[in-house]
Amino acid sequence: MSEITRRNLLAMIGTAAGSTAMYHAMASMGFAAPSDYSGPIKLDGDPQGAKVLILGAGLAGLTAAYEMRAAGYEVEVLEFREKAGGRCWTLRSGDSYTELGGAIQNVDFAEGNYINPGPWRLPHNHHAVLDYCKRLKVPLEPFIQLNYNSYLHKSDAYGGKPQRLKDIKTDYRGHISELLAKAVNQGKLDELVTAEDREVLLESLRSFGVLNEQNEYVKSLETSEYRGYAKQPGGGVGAAPEASDLLNPQEVLQSRLWEYLATHETVDHQAPMFQPVGGMDGIAKGFEREVGDLITYNAKVVSLQQDENGVTVTWEDSAGGGQKTSKADYCVCTIPFSILGQIDHNLSGGLANAISSMYYNGSTKWGLEFKRRFWEEDEDIYGGISYTDLAIGQISYPSTGYFSDGPGVLLGGYTWRGENSYKFNAMEPDERLEWALREGAKIHPQYRDEFKTGVSVAWHKVPWVLGCSGIWENRDDYDEAIKIDNRVVCAGEHLSYLPAWQEGAILSSLDAISRLHDKVING
Repeated sequence: MSEITRRNLLAMIGTAAGSTAMYHAMASMGFAAPSDYSGPIKLDGDPQGAKVLILGAGLAGLTAAYEMRAAGYEVEVLEFREKAGGRCWTLRSGDSYTELGGAIQNVDFAEGNYINPGPWRLPHNHHAVLDYCKRLKVPLEPFIQLNYNSYLHKSDAYGGKPQRLKDIKTDYRGHISELLAKAVNQGKLDELVTAEDREVLLESLRSFGVLNEQNEYVKSLETSEYRGYAKQPGGGVGAAPEASDLLNPQEVLQSRLWEYLATHETVDHQAPMFQPVGGMDGIAKGFEREVGDLITYNAKVVSLQQDENGVTVTWEDSAGGGQKTSKADYCVCTIPFSILGQIDHNLSGGLANAISSMYYNGSTKWGLEFKRRFWEEDEDIYGGISYTDLAIGQISYPSTGYFSDGPGVLLGGYTWRGENSYKFNAMEPDERLEWALREGAKIHPQYRDEFKTGVSVAWHKVPWVLGCSGIWENRDDYDEAIKIDNRVVCAGEHLSYLPAWQEGAILSSLDAISRLHDKVING
């Protein structure tokens, strides 16, 4: 395939299916990669007692503390919160969360239940975060991203009735394969397909689309093996299975439910995916076991100043200790730019401009606890995600605790950017909860009767970040932001090509401290 043909193909994919599909195609052609981590870094050379001050104990800051202590630096970490992890955060029974504006939510989940308001899954190809989990002895378990028995839903499709993903996926694939087979048979693709390839293509369509020998996608036991039977095969008398009816091809197309099918195919969402056992903050706790003694919690940074001799940071002890000052030779600043832009600093013009020009994604997540796991008991859904065009966006089912009695927690909604996130930002927690229940009931009618308690996090109202993840509109600003600014270097997910992923935070930190270490050693 020539380079120009590749470009044309990628442009066609992007136009027809959107940027997500194009990214997946780019990755398959070797033009994009999920992570460039190649193993633990080596910070060779003696820093001769140099002190580094790390601002923020999210994963970027924790990574910097872990590696720089090992390299011989004197390390001090200042963290705004009462715990480490930043957006690597888990809410459990007994936790209390106060959002911007003062609304307080007290979490009343059953023992062992939790919700991850921030990152909630680990791609198998995010090598850095997985390596740190292994090194820090953070146990992982499978996260179920794709469940063929979950639902796809649009308000104006099928009378608002949710459809099983397997029905839409199988029928869409079958109908499209039949159309393409017809085009081949009618000679419509003769200019693109050789006579030899024509037969192979038809054979592949019969296999891929479950077509019969006449290249038709029809109701049959064969198609039912993929989309499910009207009557399941059994044993003994009357055990023969019955084929299920196919969805009308025009309805499948017009429903636009196929828009959700590629979500699971991007490189960052392909199976297998993982999650820490017991909650995402297991990663933060793993780091804390190693470097927790270096961290001062409840430290609100109010000023960051540097000169040719070092760095001076003024911070307030929000636990009641008044204002204090920390000094160091160098600083690794992992404070999100949404917060750093509000702090007094004397950083250079290029970096200061990048900080002030960045804005942050909005996102909202709900953790809804129900009295029983009705999605399993009533609907045979074990893990995975259902998607909807309603404002809540999606519903994710727990990947563990199958068949257990008692309460279970769903991720009852997850918005990403866009007007819905702004809509929920403007609401109080009780109103957000009501929206999640009202809209969720359109997917699962059991919602109201089975609901027990819930919590929601609108990320633009989270005091220590004021947003979900950083967005760059100008890559020149990015290039300025990653430079070492005299004695300060910045790091975090916002300074990576993997925004919103923990992998991006770790890789950004490793890159930043490697360059800073080189400056310390070599001048």
